[in-house]
Amino acid sequence: MALELRQQLKLTQQLIMTPQLQMAIKLLQLSRLEMLDTIRQELEENPALEEVQDRGSDENLPEQPETTNSDTSQTEEVTIKEKIHDDIDWSIYLGEYNTPGRVSYEAESKDAPQYEAFIAPKKSLKDHLLWQFLMTKPARNEEEIASQIVGNLNKDGFLDGSVEEIATMSEKPVEEVEYILTKMQTFDPVGVCARDLKECLIIQAKHFGFENTIITDIISNHLHDLEKKNYKGICKALKTTLDDVIAAVNVIKAFEPKPGRQFSDETPQYINPDIYVYKLDDDFVVMLNDDGMPKLRVNSFYKNTISRGKKISGEAEDYIHGKIRSAAWLIKSIHQRQKTIYKVMNSILEFQREFFEKGVTHLKPMVLRDVAQDIGMHESTISRVTTNKYAYTPQGIFELKYFFNSSIRRAHGGNIASASVQEKIRQIILNEDSKKPYSDDKISQLLKEEHHIHIARRTVAKYRELLKVLPSNKRKQI
Repeated sequence: MALELRQQLKLTQQLIMTPQLQMAIKLLQLSRLEMLDTIRQELEENPALEEVQDRGSDENLPEQPETTNSDTSQTEEVTIKEKIHDDIDWSIYLGEYNTPGRVSYEAESKDAPQYEAFIAPKKSLKDHLLWQFLMTKPARNEEEIASQIVGNLNKDGFLDGSVEEIATMSEKPVEEVEYILTKMQTFDPVGVCARDLKECLIIQAKHFGFENTIITDIISNHLHDLEKKNYKGICKALKTTLDDVIAAVNVIKAFEPKPGRQFSDETPQYINPDIYVYKLDDDFVVMLNDDGMPKLRVNSFYKNTISRGKKISGEAEDYIHGKIRSAAWLIKSIHQRQKTIYKVMNSILEFQREFFEKGVTHLKPMVLRDVAQDIGMHESTISRVTTNKYAYTPQGIFELKYFFNSSIRRAHGGNIASASVQEKIRQIILNEDSKKPYSDDKISQLLKEEHHIHIARRTVAKYRELLKVLPSNKRKQI
């Protein structure tokens, strides 16, 4: 069979991801902070993109007349006509400028330190423990062991490695490592350098004077029963009264289970909403959050260079054209992103108006298709818009994904959102008797009787775990 080349005309449809479309999709799914980082990176890499500086303060100043060469000849000579006041204390004046040594002026310090440099940094747990250990005037070999112990502490203040491992790493006897560890377990914070929770609680009990008491017995032998709140089992094992056990449990509750928590260097992450929803009179107003968002434009120098047709080499012209095109695409994509978020939030406001007025319990079931059909966009676009985007509402700050919930049918018709059911479960648990907490089956019955919501016991258990609420046997208070 002979091989030959032929030309064939074929009509097909295919999706082509243009660079402009790729940039628009990328910006659409970024969070606010990620988009700001992308803009800053583009400002550094693209010379054709520049930020419009806010010169509002300069615009209010009166315009200064321009001076020409002809005006300079008629300019009068500037003379000093300042009068010397008689109330100046010349003794202080002469004493200040006749002092020996070099006189420092505030204007001379061009590179003055920032105020942030004077703020004391937060002390770490490692530094705090080593400082206490050095106060005991240890020997050189003891410092090496203490350094190994501190280096093997986790963020909660517990020792991750064993004594044998630390002895091997420091090349010291196990007995010496055990001695240093016991000494460091008496340091502040109380309970630090413990190997597990039981040892941590025992150290705190001894520190507060509860050694060889019912408290240490419960921690040493009945911590598992304490976790399950099996107080009767503890009473039977220790042959004591329920009142004594409850009193001991209340003392144990006051101990710190994570001694190193106060030295944590984790900083809280504050949510900066992308959009605001305010209530004015009887209506709601949607406003985009433009705080900190740089105003961008294409650099006029490069734009004029291309438009005036100046002679530029081929490579330079292609480079300038590419950078201008990339800057224009970025600006257009940002505007499209803000416009899309605004339209999605307006649509959510129309569907969930009762939520914005009355609260979480009035949240309606809604899916991405509802908003997509309302504003004439694809569901995938709505999914990208609602990911990692937050809205400030009269009911609090919520992720846009929060407004989309599965539906649960009521007994007498109608649907209710799953988030509303979770809120009702939370309210039931919040108002229950702490001595007789409701079981999951009882909560299911209350939802059916009071709110006409039919859900199974296992569904209640699932929602309770999502709310991070303990089961009834662990919620019981005596």
